[in-house]
Amino acid sequence: MDIQLKKRLKRNIALDYISTFITNLNMQSSIWVLYLAYCGLSLTQIGLVEGVYHATSILFEIPSGAVADLLGRKRSMILSRICVAISCIIMLFFRDFWFFALSFAIQALGNNFNSGSEEALLYDSMKSIGQEEKYMGVYGRLNMIIEVSQGIATVLGGILAEYSYFWCYSACLVIALLAIFPVWAMTEAPMKGHEKHKSRHVLEAVVLHFRTSYEILKSDIRILKISVYYSIIFAAETLLFFYSQQYYAQMGYNKIQISVILLFAGCVSCLGAVLSEKIYRRFGRKTAFLGGVFIALSLICYGFGNVVIAASAFCIGSFANSALYPVQSESLNELIPSEQRATLISVNSMFFSIFMILLFPIAGAMADQWGLAGVLAGIGSVLLAFILLW
Repeated sequence: MDIQLKKRLKRNIALDYISTFITNLNMQSSIWVLYLAYCGLSLTQIGLVEGVYHATSILFEIPSGAVADLLGRKRSMILSRICVAISCIIMLFFRDFWFFALSFAIQALGNNFNSGSEEALLYDSMKSIGQEEKYMGVYGRLNMIIEVSQGIATVLGGILAEYSYFWCYSACLVIALLAIFPVWAMTEAPMKGHEKHKSRHVLEAVVLHFRTSYEILKSDIRILKISVYYSIIFAAETLLFFYSQQYYAQMGYNKIQISVILLFAGCVSCLGAVLSEKIYRRFGRKTAFLGGVFIALSLICYGFGNVVIAASAFCIGSFANSALYPVQSESLNELIPSEQRATLISVNSMFFSIFMILLFPIAGAMADQWGLAGVLAGIGSVLLAFILLW
């Protein structure tokens, strides 16, 4: 490999930092539940819209990962930003359940194009220049950047949404378009086995690609177990994050106050991302168990109906969640062959989507009947039992 190519591949790390920061200045993530409720949707309907998002993820996650592996990760990431921009346009100009569902479906497709592609491009860039042993540290810094960016977006989103939801989503549209530029400047990383795929018909290559990925999953049960365990944990924490918006609104807090609570949680999440590598060195495989337990207990604490307890528990759960992401990523990547990396990472995302489809609408419907506090506590209890029995 020539020196210039190595420099460009190394530059991918810095460009991914920039891209990650811009992409996660996504203000709608902290207010979309409140916005849909403002537009007249019940928690059941909100859960169904989120279910549409994850159903789309299941349909397109693996194909989008194959496209990234076969046709290029960079191109896939650019398509991702375009889809997010289209989603924002729909949210701006339509206020109907079905248009919201369409917007979420397009946004899911955009996230599909990015999920396995970005991680695979980064890992293979580092592998190509002989720095894959530094991957967990880089991934931890990326998570820190995500938390910082989302923290800024949370506050700005709360302020803009308190003034006008229109301006909030307009800002999201501009950010989605700006996020294209650092990706455009990236260099595609070499992929072992990629040349032989180019000589095949695309459909034939996709079939072979999936067959090989299936054989890898079947031959190494560790990949399947990692994907299932972490997907359940992350689905529960995601539900807590999104429904916390409505939980605090029901407690009488306005959008700015809610954004401050989410900001504090984001700051603690940032700390979890930074300390993830050290925590893993200290506790090793037990990190997955301990992180899951803390997230389960965080959900249970919402059952007390006390804002101070709930907000404190939310911060603890956010810390554990951020600390677990690099651990899961490292655990998967060290088991996955390079030429199937994006596809198998997408398989992992598909498991997450399956649990979200099941969890979110059911939780929303139950919350409409019995209230969010009891439902969140119940989910936490079930999650804790799952972790102890796993």
